[in-house]
Amino acid sequence: MGQVNTSIIPEFVLLGLAQTFGMQFFFCFFFSLFYVGIIFGNLFIVLTVIFDSRLHFPMYILLANLSLIDLGLSSTTVPRTISDLLTGCKVISFHSCMIQMFFIHVMGGVEMVLLIAMAYDRYTAICKPLHYLTIMNPRMCMILVIAAWTIGMIHAMSQFIFVINLPFCGPYNVGSFYCDFPRVIKLACMDTYKLEFVVTANSGFISMCTFFFLIVSYVFILVTVRQHSSTDLSKAFFTLSAHITVVVLFFTPCMFLYVWPFPTKSLDNFFAIVDFVVTPVLNPAIYTLRNKDMKLAIRRLSRQVLSSREVTQ
Repeated sequence: MGQVNTSIIPEFVLLGLAQTFGMQFFFCFFFSLFYVGIIFGNLFIVLTVIFDSRLHFPMYILLANLSLIDLGLSSTTVPRTISDLLTGCKVISFHSCMIQMFFIHVMGGVEMVLLIAMAYDRYTAICKPLHYLTIMNPRMCMILVIAAWTIGMIHAMSQFIFVINLPFCGPYNVGSFYCDFPRVIKLACMDTYKLEFVVTANSGFISMCTFFFLIVSYVFILVTVRQHSSTDLSKAFFTLSAHITVVVLFFTPCMFLYVWPFPTKSLDNFFAIVDFVVTPVLNPAIYTLRNKDMKLAIRRLSRQVLSSREVTQ
């Protein structure tokens, strides 16, 4: 079997989510509805944090960055999927596929570090409240955000540099509705066992280790609070429950997509939809509905918008 240089590969074939017109319409409506919610929900959090000076604290700055990443992560796949469902197109060019994979892992890596930073922020606020403003100062917050983007880029590049130069000679069926490293690697005309292990370790094992680290850290915070004051335990648990929910929603699909040894197309598609569509639209609701300061800030911003409209009229 001859090898074909990647520069002359015309396109990869994506797997359609549905075969019948009815199911295509359902998925198109589902993705479109949720994507609108993702855009407005996450942008609303970002704008609320920017324009409300009372939210200019590390916790909310990190939350605004998380909302931007959720919007970016969803935008890597959802608009393309909606377009494919509307047009019936199931192909993607080589370069578009590479760009999609790269940004999926950049955004995923950044979100992983941001969730760790938010856990550290909650640990400092709950366990060391007197030193919170000293430890989580603006400089530290900026360092955490820069570190998140740096690690996200390294995470993506460490896999991308190997995949971009792989020889492909067909078939070009990715086997999913989006491009990702594990699926594209399998299409290369060479032995890719070592590279598959690198991707599994880089995306799967790191996700799994980070997930358990975060869960253990939250348990440690709750145990520490209980030792000092049992009356504050319910308040701490209420505060952390939003963070725990987001961590579970983000990392569970990642672990199944990159570590689960018995993958199936239906299961992979389900968890991919959860990661790209469901989680980004739920995060704004989780953080706003369970956070008193965010709800008050939203009310203040809404009143300002309404008053400005009345003035213009």
